[in-house]
Amino acid sequence: MQEKINQYTTEINSFQPKSNDELESFRIRFLGTKGIIKDLFEEFKTVSSEEKRVMGKVLNEFKQMAEAKYQTLKESLETVENSADSELDLTLPGEGYELGGRHPLSLVRKEIIEIFKKLGFNVAEGPEIEDDWHNFSALNFPEEHPARDMQDTFFIKKGGENGDIALRTHTSSVQVRMMEAGKPPFRAIMPGRVYRNEAISARAHCFFHQVEGLYIDENVSFADLKQTLFHFVQELFGEDTKVRFRPSYFPFTEPSAEMDISCSICKGDGCQFCKHSGWVEILGCGMVDPNVLDNSNIDSKKFTGYAFGMGIERITNLKYQIKDLRLFSENDIRFLKQFQSEMI
Repeated sequence: MQEKINQYTTEINSFQPKSNDELESFRIRFLGTKGIIKDLFEEFKTVSSEEKRVMGKVLNEFKQMAEAKYQTLKESLETVENSADSELDLTLPGEGYELGGRHPLSLVRKEIIEIFKKLGFNVAEGPEIEDDWHNFSALNFPEEHPARDMQDTFFIKKGGENGDIALRTHTSSVQVRMMEAGKPPFRAIMPGRVYRNEAISARAHCFFHQVEGLYIDENVSFADLKQTLFHFVQELFGEDTKVRFRPSYFPFTEPSAEMDISCSICKGDGCQFCKHSGWVEILGCGMVDPNVLDNSNIDSKKFTGYAFGMGIERITNLKYQIKDLRLFSENDIRFLKQFQSEMI
C-alpha cells in the first residue's frame, strides 16, 4: 500500500493540466466517489492493527495533498482565463445589435390616432372583460334580439348584477362607459382589442383590433359624420381615394351606413382583394340611436351624435397589401422585418 501511495504521489506532483476538462478528469480519478483514494481507504480496512496507526496518518496526508493540488490547479486555470479576458482588444468594433421595428398594426393604429387627434378627438380606453350591459344592452341589443347573434361571444361567467361577463366584442362598450361618467359634448376615439368566437382563417380571427369614434353635441348631423370620415380617408390613403356610403343596419345607430373606399391595390379597376368591384368596405357608421343616449342618461331630445368603427387589420391590409390576417399574430420575424423602415 505504501508503494502505491508513493507512486500516486509522484503522479500527482507532476500533473499539469492544460484545460478544465483535464483537471476534471484528475478530480474524478483521484477524488471521485469511485476514485483511487476511495479504493485506498477500502484497502486500509484490511491492514493489520499494528500498521493502521502509521498507514492511517500516511493515507490522510495523501488525501489532503491530492485535494490541495486540485484546488491549486483550479485557481491557476481560473487566473489564466481571467487574464485572457483582460487582454481583449477593446479598440475592435462591436458586434452591434439588429434594430427592431414596430408591428404593422401598431404603425397603422398610431397613424389613425394622429389623424383624429388633429380633428379634436381624445383617446379613451376601457376594460377588455365586459358585462352584458355595457357590451350589449346599453347599446340597444335587447334580450333575445337577433342582432346579438351577429357577434359570437366568448362568455366568461353567466349572470351577475349587470348580466353575463364576457370578452368584449367591440370597443363600443367604452363609449357607454364614457357617456355614463361624463356630460356632453364628447369627441373621442376608442382603440383596442376585441374578441369574437370565429374560425381562424386568412380573412377572420378570434381576436382583432378596432378603432371606434363618438361625437355627441347639440345639432350634430350626418353631414358632419360624412365630412369627418372623408377627411380621414384622404389623410390615410391619399387625396385620390373615392368614398361611398351604403345603407346598413346596426342596433346602436339610426340611420346606419357602411363606408367603402376605392380599392388602393387596383385603384378601382378591380382585383381579387376587392372581389373585382373596385370598392372595399372599411367601416360602419351612423347617427347614435336615441335609445343609446337615454340608456346613458343623456337627453336624446337635446343632443345628437354620430359613431363609427373600423377594424385596424382591414385598414392595414389595404395600406400594406397584406392578404392573410394570421400573419399579424404569428410573430414571424421574416414578416415583421419588412416594416423596419416604417418605424415612427
